[in-house]
Amino acid sequence: MREISLIENLSIENFLTMLPPEAREHVSNIRVQKQNGSRPKPSTGLIDKSKILDSIKRKALLDKIASLVDENLCGRSEMCIQFADLLERALTFLQIPSNAVIGRAKYYLNGEEVFKWQHAWVQTDSEIIDGNLDSTSENPFIPENLKLKPYWGPITDTPNDRKFEADGSALPREDDVAKIWWPELQTWIKENFQPSN
Repeated sequence: MREISLIENLSIENFLTMLPPEAREHVSNIRVQKQNGSRPKPSTGLIDKSKILDSIKRKALLDKIASLVDENLCGRSEMCIQFADLLERALTFLQIPSNAVIGRAKYYLNGEEVFKWQHAWVQTDSEIIDGNLDSTSENPFIPENLKLKPYWGPITDTPNDRKFEADGSALPREDDVAKIWWPELQTWIKENFQPSN
């Protein structure tokens, strides 16, 4: 099982010694889930209204990206930038024009805003993909009663439990994405997808 440290040039074990006990327990729980294959997958609760690719390929692509980003030691609940970066690369490789976007996401419960944060998502000409939300329940900053599902579909049909505001800044690009995960994802796409014509 490959694990990626959150701090470059710091080993996993050294990083773990820096964490408080509750964070080490969180990592331990994630490791157990990884070993027994029970980590969350975006496809499980995906709100899927897209016309891009087909449903099976959309779900498989999201799940594959999730499995790569989930190699982060603490899981992927704060890995939306890396998730969006990989998804943009994958769609572009499949000749589907897309753009990873960064900005503020606001989430609502019963019409009331209950949480906002810096977030990343992917947009095409007419669709939005907010694909990493199934992991947010692991984030201690997100209210426990806020149950978010990934969404892939028309911008005009975005669920009313969320709003996105792009801030116009460039998506940060990380070495883990470019050097480790993207080459593996590209190989997986070649083996499992036929690029669009």
